[in-house]
Amino acid sequence: MVASLNNLQTDLLRSFVSVVDLGGYTKAGEALGRTQPAVSLQMRRLEELVGVPLFVAKSRAVELTEDGQALLRYAREILRINDEATAYFRGSEVAGMVRVGLPSDYAVMFLQGALTQYMRRHRAVRLEIHCDWSPTILQKLEADEIDVAIAMMSDGQSRYLSRVWAERPIWAAAKTLPVDKLDPLPLAVHPQGCAYRERITEALNAIGRRWRIAYSGPGITGLQNAVQNGIGISALTGPTMLEGLRELGPEEGFPPLKDIRVGLFYKHPRLSEVGLHLVNHLIGKLDEAAAAGADNFRRRRP
Repeated sequence: MVASLNNLQTDLLRSFVSVVDLGGYTKAGEALGRTQPAVSLQMRRLEELVGVPLFVAKSRAVELTEDGQALLRYAREILRINDEATAYFRGSEVAGMVRVGLPSDYAVMFLQGALTQYMRRHRAVRLEIHCDWSPTILQKLEADEIDVAIAMMSDGQSRYLSRVWAERPIWAAAKTLPVDKLDPLPLAVHPQGCAYRERITEALNAIGRRWRIAYSGPGITGLQNAVQNGIGISALTGPTMLEGLRELGPEEGFPPLKDIRVGLFYKHPRLSEVGLHLVNHLIGKLDEAAAAGADNFRRRRP
């Protein structure tokens, strides 16, 4: 006998995601055209369907239980696919503006290529791209100053998160640079707060290797040039390695660097149809890369 399964109605899931993303029942109700009591009733109905509490009791802020966090991941994906299917059968032209945040301390060349491809396919879509530090990008998403964010993640960070993948930094130096003779080791890095810089210094401190900052700048091009010209060594990604650079490994005294987790973030209730269309395009490209076994984009669940 097949066990009966409960149907999680999309209207309940939409209200649930709206409560979380907008930070309260009243704001969710305003966005959905419902009253605050109606949204509260929906949340109680949803908890009855799944059979577990979704919200932390007696918390003044919207705080999810562990089960609530798990449901949120499913709810985002269900709503994304539902809205994608609805838009497909509506058949309207994709047009409008989407504001995208990209971190300046991480060269998302794969995603930049995906954005370029999207713009070429959809001429009626205007992308407004903002580059900044990852924490600032997420603050702009919180303030509704951008619609879609790609940012490096700190531990436990999951609000507005849709997908997460891992990027492995690699040690990079000019091919002609005699790194074994350099003491202290000159580094080319981004300013304080960059996850790559933290991993570089932590790895060198762990093995007792002396270092100094030889170059510091916010842009990836300046950093690449500094490494290429032998000013210092750094950590780059496979796609950002330039001609004249080489990868350094354990045989030269450089231990593997810790992965950096990168996430795709958006507020579903604030996302326009064209914004959702772009999100689906990016997720499709990430899934293609994962299916092809791309080492730099290993998909992970949030």
